[in-house]
Amino acid sequence: MGIQILLNNSLTKSVEPFKPLEGNTVRIYSCGPTVYNYAHIGNMRAFLFADLLQRVLRIVGGYDVKWVMNITNIDDKTIRDSSPGSSGWKSDMGTQTDNPKENLFKFTEFYEKCFFEDIEKLGIKIDDFYSLPRATEYMPYMQELIEKIIGNGYAYVSEGSVYFNVNKWREKGTYGRLYNIDFENFRAGARIDADQYEREDVNDFVLWKHRKPGEPFWEFEINGENCDGRPGWHIECSAMEKELLGLPFDIHTGGIDLKFPHHEDEIAQSHAGYGIDPTAFWCHNEFLEVEGQKMSKSLGNFFTLRDLTAKGIDPLDIRFAMLSAHYGSTYNFTFDGIKAARKARFRLQDYIYELYETGRDEFNDKNAITNLKDEVFKNLADDLHTPKAIASLFTFINSNPASTLDSEARKSAIEFFGELNKIFAVWDIGERTTEVEIIPPDITELAEQRLKAKSEKNFALADSLRKKIIDEGYTVKDTKDSYVIEKNV
Repeated sequence: MGIQILLNNSLTKSVEPFKPLEGNTVRIYSCGPTVYNYAHIGNMRAFLFADLLQRVLRIVGGYDVKWVMNITNIDDKTIRDSSPGSSGWKSDMGTQTDNPKENLFKFTEFYEKCFFEDIEKLGIKIDDFYSLPRATEYMPYMQELIEKIIGNGYAYVSEGSVYFNVNKWREKGTYGRLYNIDFENFRAGARIDADQYEREDVNDFVLWKHRKPGEPFWEFEINGENCDGRPGWHIECSAMEKELLGLPFDIHTGGIDLKFPHHEDEIAQSHAGYGIDPTAFWCHNEFLEVEGQKMSKSLGNFFTLRDLTAKGIDPLDIRFAMLSAHYGSTYNFTFDGIKAARKARFRLQDYIYELYETGRDEFNDKNAITNLKDEVFKNLADDLHTPKAIASLFTFINSNPASTLDSEARKSAIEFFGELNKIFAVWDIGERTTEVEIIPPDITELAEQRLKAKSEKNFALADSLRKKIIDEGYTVKDTKDSYVIEKNV
């Protein structure tokens, strides 16, 4: 038996003991990427949170886990950017054709592959997923659910599209269980066609969108009316959850920005069609900011993982930095923060290496490692409190240098760090090997200053900074929007 896991449930707005609905298996559904571009670091925080959760449930809680994350490969953005003439099309996707559906699949398969490459670099293992379903693979199930909702009186057809009747649902159930919705400006019968919309917009939302010229579409007939088209954004999750995990399943994860409308609409349409709420636990991670500001392309602080690795940043430092903050607090991404996380990660890495190298048989506290494990795992079980868990690690290693541990304590410590690394996945467990070349933070800082100088057209300063980098034994090579740092041979 593992340790009792406590989780903050957005549905009840309280921290509660978690227990699977059936047996020892936890069924988790995570809202995944919309594959129309490279995932940005705000997206990555949500995926890292879900990965942390499923690892803690397995390693600390002792549960089996079925983890599903959907791939949204059909929506407004994927249609827009896969259309002929779109600037979003890349040569690596192949040649566009006059078949909109074929173009959509080429386009989304490219970004899906990029997404899998990125999360693997962040330590999220593809093998840990029970399923990674694409929305387009579940069209019959979505259509079946839509027909059920219509049959139950909570949706209607208008000009070939299908809309969920929010006002009708409010007569039956609560709309606004996850998010405190202000209905002051609600207008019954007003419709929203867009897949994503502002939090303030509370109107009937689209379940199925009638085809437009040049768009990919799937055949659909409802009560004799032609409704050929494609699904709205919300309906895919309800259908996939039901087919892959069954209802109700245990935990639904996602970023806090998905509470409304996406998750609120999931609850409504699942219950209206299937007669049951989708899940017992809703767990949301908070927002990510960059240098204290909302991430935005207009502010120049919008980063994908690929942007950051091009700057010489190790993805595992990003993983450790994000996991070092509690998922329920706003995470402020800063380059200084990444440097600090790297320093902390390598301090712990060096300690692990030292466990294999040193020991003077002076250590007599036979319960020390057991107590450390109990403390760290207890913190992780308490709503995934990684900051407290990491603080406990540093308290221990600062008070107990590896050189003072006897052979029994070192063996126990190695086993503990090995188990802990199944959760954090940022260390090497083993003897020290050949040093991997790391770009020093001060060199990265010089490259950042040079990039800023170039953007401000201060080319004299940029050249001076480039010379400093060369003098330190490195070369900075410009890319389209960033740079790559290499050590001189």
